[in-house]
Amino acid sequence: MNDIGIFFALVAGILSFFSPCVFPLLPAYITHLTGGKIEEGKILLNRKRLYFRSFGFIVGFSLVFIALGASASFIGKILMDYRIIVMQIAGFLIIIFGLQMAGLFQFKFLMREKKIETKQGTKNVFSSVLLGMAFASGWSPCVGLALSSILLLASSSDTLNQGIHLLSSYSLGMAIPFLVISIIVSYSLKTIKRINKYLGKLSFVNGMIMIVLGFFVLSGQMQKISAWLASYSLFQL
Repeated sequence: MNDIGIFFALVAGILSFFSPCVFPLLPAYITHLTGGKIEEGKILLNRKRLYFRSFGFIVGFSLVFIALGASASFIGKILMDYRIIVMQIAGFLIIIFGLQMAGLFQFKFLMREKKIETKQGTKNVFSSVLLGMAFASGWSPCVGLALSSILLLASSSDTLNQGIHLLSSYSLGMAIPFLVISIIVSYSLKTIKRINKYLGKLSFVNGMIMIVLGFFVLSGQMQKISAWLASYSLFQL
């Protein structure tokens, strides 16, 4: 499961960043992190401070996501005797989450929000780490569905390391666009407005990917696909 699961986790992380719940709030996160302000269509800030505090924010949410992945894998190992049942339940739930993300289902209980807010901006890298942890602990509904799907995948993985790798990939998927787009919008906010037009379509794509992932897990095809891909590895001797 490892190779293809990591690919799905990476893509899910990227698309989670571009979700309607997260991406439009990026300027607010940046100004909160750096103490900058929005003026004349751009964010006025110290870019060196942006790099360091963005890194701290990424470390913060990555720590929480990876810890959740390790916990899910640990629970999965305890239920190893029921692994097939766990995989089938996980696959079914991932499909449901995918349908919700794609807008084909509208379950209100899956749209509940948990927010952790801070009144003051971050003062240093350490406080940026804490803000990242708060973000990960109080994610919004559309991020929660994708994250929950990857956690379900981690719970049905073979080893604890696989779960950690899955959530590390998910965190990397969120971290790369966060850092790149943060730098871009510090020069101009027009990028936010342009990408906002496509957020609904990206959410639908994310949902479709989760549905495909769910069917793979439910049918037990994840291992077969990974084994097939491994046979074509460029690094194989």
